[in-house]
Amino acid sequence: MKKQGIKIPTFKHDDSFQREEKYDFAVGSDHAGFYLKGRIKQYFLKKGKKVLDVGTYDSKSVDPGPIAERVGQLVADGTSAKGILVCGTGIGMCMGANKVFNIRAALCHNTYTARYAKRHNNANVLCLGARVISEKVGLECVKIWLKEDFLGKKYARRMDYLDIVEEHSLQRKK
Repeated sequence: MKKQGIKIPTFKHDDSFQREEKYDFAVGSDHAGFYLKGRIKQYFLKKGKKVLDVGTYDSKSVDPGPIAERVGQLVADGTSAKGILVCGTGIGMCMGANKVFNIRAALCHNTYTARYAKRHNNANVLCLGARVISEKVGLECVKIWLKEDFLGKKYARRMDYLDIVEEHSLQRKK
């Protein structure tokens, strides 16, 4: 597939996992986020959580889009309860994940943004930038995001409007 003269890579989906199986977390990163993603995955596994790692599996350069899409799809279809994406800044992963319908990905760079990603925005995917935050801050963001609850009420109304925006976009495409 080409867009404006740029070759867009197709993503080979690894469907070796069981679709019927449910995961607590789907995690993914590009090369810049590989190490931090690994630390987050270790944290979950020590807690007895079920984690699906969709890549990348080494520090060789890869594009973030297909990985962001994959995590987004796994969360959107219910295979995974939540998703975590890591790249250099977190921006590319966040933009990619938010292209998937029903995904509310939030880029967080401290515990305040992680707290409100959940409380006010009910984010179902957390995005982190491994080149802009430390490992310690990244893990703190994950812990806070998981601990918080969505406050609902007026925030639910705001989130409902995002569904309307998605519908408007879909209607314009037809």
